[in-house]
Amino acid sequence: MESGLALARNSRNSYRTRYSATDASGLPADGTRRPPAIPRRIGRLWLALVALAAIALPAIMSTPIARATVPPPAEDPFYAAPADLAAHPNGAMLGARTITPLGLPMPVQAWQLRYRTTDSDNNPQLNMTTVLVPPVPSNGPRPLLSYQVPENSLDTRCAPSFTLRGGRNTDIAAVAQDVPFIADALMRGWAVVVSDYEGPQSRLFDGVTSGRGVLDGIRAARSFAAAGIDAASPIGAWGYSAGAFATLWATQLRQEYAPDVRFAGTSAGGVPTDIPTMAERADGEAGAMLILLGLARNEPDSRLADLLNEQGRNALRAADTSSCGADLAQKFPDPHIDNFAAVPNLPAQPAFRSAAAPNELGGATPDTPLYLYHSVSDEKIPVAGYTALVDTYCAQGATLTATHSLFPGHVGAAAGEAIGGMNFLADRFAGAPPAPGCQVS
Repeated sequence: MESGLALARNSRNSYRTRYSATDASGLPADGTRRPPAIPRRIGRLWLALVALAAIALPAIMSTPIARATVPPPAEDPFYAAPADLAAHPNGAMLGARTITPLGLPMPVQAWQLRYRTTDSDNNPQLNMTTVLVPPVPSNGPRPLLSYQVPENSLDTRCAPSFTLRGGRNTDIAAVAQDVPFIADALMRGWAVVVSDYEGPQSRLFDGVTSGRGVLDGIRAARSFAAAGIDAASPIGAWGYSAGAFATLWATQLRQEYAPDVRFAGTSAGGVPTDIPTMAERADGEAGAMLILLGLARNEPDSRLADLLNEQGRNALRAADTSSCGADLAQKFPDPHIDNFAAVPNLPAQPAFRSAAAPNELGGATPDTPLYLYHSVSDEKIPVAGYTALVDTYCAQGATLTATHSLFPGHVGAAAGEAIGGMNFLADRFAGAPPAPGCQVS
């Protein structure tokens, strides 16, 4: 069996061949269609978006007036569910408003939509999604990219809709770091939809709630005529890290829950797998607390909450009031799991594993072409779980290209492999067939 380093090196070479090599005609050497050359005005739009992306974080962090003008979701009537919510079908669009993305003069049209979805307990929910459309004509039906930001929160103040409207929170970088990738999609002429897939209870690592939230956000965006998206628009899904979790859950659930939403392709990287091992790897960081408290709150039947000590119960109560990841780090500066547990080695306990099990990926076969990538040196999500998930998907008959990336670490693969994921989606939007079967390197 090849070492991780050899796998990643071969992956890099495969990437260069598939997405960079061209023949004398200018087409890729493997014969797949590439997107057309970028017109000059689209290039100018791209430069403007990238420049705004570069300044977005310091600009929005240094604008104190926005905190007063953009109320958090809990204080914003637009987020309040209507009394007849249950009477509407999943994906129904229940209201819209125009927004200024990030509170900055970005050259895109943007709206926020209210929509109905259903959580993992089969309760109706009112969710929020943000729709972004570039001022660039589309050659044919405009593609729609469902972009899942890694929310990593137990509080709606860290929902992407709040930040994308110009709201400020302690985890603002979680959205700001995705702006360059969203800008890339807009530069290509795609519409982008960013849904609050954790829902109004901020159910972190709730697979079914996340997947349904993504699918119904797409349904709502597709029904919003002002965005210029319709039934003929090809749809793709993208996510990294916690965003990949929601993206792949949506891809797995599509056929059963939303057969009217057909993905041309899905790209996902830094894929969260083996949740107990992720918690162990994150021990001592806010991420471990988020996983522990999220599972304890979302899965009461597991009795995981019964294994918390007094400090753990205090943290669980705090998670119901204000728990972006940075908030938890401030309140509990030594976030080792043992400090919150009444028993040792909590991630290995049956209750923890019982809470995690229904939210692990791999329980259903995606019927969508997949492009997956993960660093062999990922320090946050061990690569072994990713490899096992790829093997599971392949055994189930999925069509996928999977890369074990040489780019170092979680953040390194996010930046280094993004163009491969975007180009994979561009090929699917252009109608090029994916490589058959499983292509794993």
